[in-house]
Amino acid sequence: MNTFATTVDLLHRTMSANVVRRAVISNNIANANVPNFKRSDVNFESELKRALDTQKQRPALELVQTNPAHFNNFRERDYRDVQIRRVLDYTSTYNNNGNNVDPEQEFMASLQNQMMYMLLANSVSFEFNQVNSVLRN
Repeated sequence: MNTFATTVDLLHRTMSANVVRRAVISNNIANANVPNFKRSDVNFESELKRALDTQKQRPALELVQTNPAHFNNFRERDYRDVQIRRVLDYTSTYNNNGNNVDPEQEFMASLQNQMMYMLLANSVSFEFNQVNSVLRN
C-alpha cells in the first residue's frame, strides 16, 4: 500500500478536493447576504480515511460467501472509489434571514484550505525530488 504511485495518487485526490473546497467556500462567501441561503461544505477526507482504514481492519474470521444473496461480514473499500461530495448544511442558522454563512468562519476555512493545498503541493514535490535523487545516483 505504501508505494510511490499510491502516495502521489492520494496527494492528487486530496488536492482535487481542496480545489473543489475553494470553490465551495467562495460560493458561500459570495452568498453571505442572500436570504435563506444555506452554506455548503466538502466531505472527502473523512470518507478517504474510512476507506483506508478498511484495508487495515480485516476481521479475525472472514466468512466465505457461497451464495450471492448472502451478506459479507467484511467488504474492503477501495480508496479510489471515494468521491468528493458537496454537503449542504441545513441544520444551522447564522442570520435572522435564514442564512447560515458566517463570513469570518468561511475566511478562516479558506485560509486553512489554502495552507493545506500548499502543504500537499510541497509533499508532491518532495516525492518527485526523492525519485530524482535516486535516479541521479
